[in-house]
Amino acid sequence: MVVWTRDLTLGLTENNNEHRGPHRIVVVGGGAGGLELVTRLGRMLGKRGRAHITLIEKARTHFWKPHLHEIAAGSIDLHTHAIDYLAQSHWHHFRYRLGSMVALDRQRREVHVAPALDDEGKPITPPYVRGYDTLVIATGSHTNDFGTPGVHEHAIALETPEEADRFHERMVNACMRAHVQATQQGPHQVAVAIVGAGATGVELAAELRKALRLLVTYGLDRIDPERDFQIHLLEAGPRILAGLPERIAEAAADLLKGLGIQLRCNAKVSAVRADGVELADGSFVSAQLVVWAAGVKAPQWMHELAGLETNKLNQLVVRPTLQTTRDDRVFAIGDCAAAPWLGRQGTVPPRAQAAHQQASHLAKQLPRHLRGLPLKPWQYRDFGSLVSLGQHTTVGNLMGALVGGNLWVEGLFARLMYLSLYKLHELAVHGWWRTTLGTASRVLTSRTEPRVKLH
Repeated sequence: MVVWTRDLTLGLTENNNEHRGPHRIVVVGGGAGGLELVTRLGRMLGKRGRAHITLIEKARTHFWKPHLHEIAAGSIDLHTHAIDYLAQSHWHHFRYRLGSMVALDRQRREVHVAPALDDEGKPITPPYVRGYDTLVIATGSHTNDFGTPGVHEHAIALETPEEADRFHERMVNACMRAHVQATQQGPHQVAVAIVGAGATGVELAAELRKALRLLVTYGLDRIDPERDFQIHLLEAGPRILAGLPERIAEAAADLLKGLGIQLRCNAKVSAVRADGVELADGSFVSAQLVVWAAGVKAPQWMHELAGLETNKLNQLVVRPTLQTTRDDRVFAIGDCAAAPWLGRQGTVPPRAQAAHQQASHLAKQLPRHLRGLPLKPWQYRDFGSLVSLGQHTTVGNLMGALVGGNLWVEGLFARLMYLSLYKLHELAVHGWWRTTLGTASRVLTSRTEPRVKLH
């Protein structure tokens, strides 16, 4: 007997006992990997009625996370790149359900979802349960503050588009305030401290320098972007871009110094205050705005998720098939998964290209899983690393089958390769026709709008 009860999540809550009907695939998390996966599965299985595909996601819209630093700097407008989950589900034959996963019952094969609340704390949806036959966890990662005091209260972590937009608004306010006070105060009226010199921190520093130069051209003529704005990039390790080849780090460091960015390595932050950051060596960096980009980890609740194996970063440990080590029905992809790097020691690094490859692989393997066929292992293909430094340049290396070896690239060609990573994501979720039209629309719109967001 199957019992159904109405809920407020635009669907039905299902009792999992004696389930009959199409195979139920539930994907938790609509980031780059999760959205690509449900879109592909919806086209292949959902459209033909071979499976029910459900995406559970706490946000209403999707934005490609590697572009968050450009929202923070005001280089791109959030609304021109955001994807509405509800519309995407309608177009690609899957179901979108609002909410955040908080628990898992593996015996009953049920995902427990917390109530969704509006800005005033009022409930939008009640807590509910979603049954599954196959579960894919793709919740991504969160900023790792390493227990540093003051991070939550005084720093902004660029984890969501809303946080990036909030930083940009504060930056514009600081610029306007500096313009008014220009005759009263000395140099360095505005200072930004970026904690963490990984790809996000480095790209944000360069993008901010470009944005500040553009901002002052729109009537803020009392301030000088080079004299009155100071950008500090703080790294606890011995060099920036620790996870990338040293040649990339050296090229990026030289360019950042040429842009007037204050780069400090071996600068471990001991506390964040409202007026700046304290360093472990006793020194202090004054800053009106602090961005925390020092590390990532999976959500804390994963550490105790129904007995599944996790590592010290709360990532779910998975086998080469991307199945969790203790449950063949539960898969994990993206930053929340610790996937073995076949042929090398350790796990695959948390990169957008890894999530893209995992989603593509799993979209091909899950139909085999439904038919009871053995799953093929996923092999990570490292196509290299690219770091965008705004309009100044892009540097990186391309590896593997893409170029038949290891090729150092920079300048326009590297910039085009960097942009192509996003186009691959767009193609996966939109297809050729929508991607082409969307790109053309953004090019035309950019001709009638300011080159930097002013609000």
